[in-house]
Amino acid sequence: MLLASYFFYGFWKVEYLGLILLSTTVDFFAAQYISRSENQLYKKLGLAISLITNLGLLAFFKYSGWFLNDVLYPISIINQEQLEGFRTFWDYALPVGISFYTFQTIGYTIDVYYNRTKPETNIFKFALFVSFFPQLVAGPIERFSHLQRQLFAEHRFSYKLIQHGGRLILYGLFIKMCIADNLSPIVDQIFDQQDEASPLQLFAGMILFGIQIYSDFHGYSLIAIGTARLFGIELMDNFNAPYTATSIREFWSKWHISLSTWFRDYLFIPIGGSKVSTIKLAVNILIVFLISGLWHGANWTFVVWGAIHGFAYLLERWFISRNTSAWLKIPQWFVTMSITFLAWIFFRSQSVTDASTYILGMFRSESNGIEIEWNTTIISFLGVFLLSDLAFKDRGFNSWINDKSSAKRWAVYAFLIFSITGFAGTTNHPFIYFQF
Repeated sequence: MLLASYFFYGFWKVEYLGLILLSTTVDFFAAQYISRSENQLYKKLGLAISLITNLGLLAFFKYSGWFLNDVLYPISIINQEQLEGFRTFWDYALPVGISFYTFQTIGYTIDVYYNRTKPETNIFKFALFVSFFPQLVAGPIERFSHLQRQLFAEHRFSYKLIQHGGRLILYGLFIKMCIADNLSPIVDQIFDQQDEASPLQLFAGMILFGIQIYSDFHGYSLIAIGTARLFGIELMDNFNAPYTATSIREFWSKWHISLSTWFRDYLFIPIGGSKVSTIKLAVNILIVFLISGLWHGANWTFVVWGAIHGFAYLLERWFISRNTSAWLKIPQWFVTMSITFLAWIFFRSQSVTDASTYILGMFRSESNGIEIEWNTTIISFLGVFLLSDLAFKDRGFNSWINDKSSAKRWAVYAFLIFSITGFAGTTNHPFIYFQF
């Protein structure tokens, strides 16, 4: 399995296997050192070595280009020719999935430091935890305590595992290839031609991108979870119908769950959590959301995206009661989705200026708009997906389909296979979160 994982990652760029090997080696021995040390200072030294190495690699490969472009170039420390040379290198250099496996291995050393888990003594087993291929490049971000027993237990062939894993893969492929990939050219056209698009088209582009990024990332997570299930490994769920949330707090308990809980356990709680003064709590929450934005990419647009969620979270916490009456749920849902989808504009745009122009364009006087080719079949698929997301809330696709008769289950399988083979996007669209 370890060789398969290294082959999987090396198939992209074999030279970047060295980064995973470096992180694996440093954290394996750092955890051993932390565990053996009785002096607290030495424990902190071991943890510092792990954090500096991993975060240093992440900062170098992911954020150096941004620093050069937005800091050094504006103050003339480097010239245009040097900047273009650096840009060419960084376009090549960003290792796919580095943010995911870096956070996973950092979480391990922190857990060892706080005695939440025992260090692994077999470096090959630890290497498999770091590089387990289904979730290597886009999560879910797993904890060592959750994967350890599963990865290293004896596994036998089981039709039930094939059945459950295959279902998740099939449904994941459907929402990625039939929903996300078919929405991608429409969204790209609207965002690329936002100056000519009508306000209605801009509103549609905002909503469709929100659905595109959800179906794209949710589809990958299901494929990853399903693939791991084939081998008897149960990864954590990463989504739970996030667009049904009636608050930003609830949204983040349903969206990219593995990242949300990682930030809660390894950043928010260590810096004080909620057991602090009101001002310190506000600062802690904003720090988490701003870093979450930066984690997604080296661009001010991601910082603004994180800030929008952070300030909305604070306003909810201070001014809105959690125990509101049922009739307020609809307006709360509308406000939550308005904030969420408005923030997606910054997430999708190339610059804060582009995002601001897009938002202003949504409220300008009507224009003729651009010609968009709407496919009625894809719109029908979109409706099926949104309705199914409601049906699978709090239970998942596997639990839902388990309740059905054999004939109904196979009818669903046939529909998914037919849809994928007949209506999948004709252009290859990489998973959006591969860039993170």
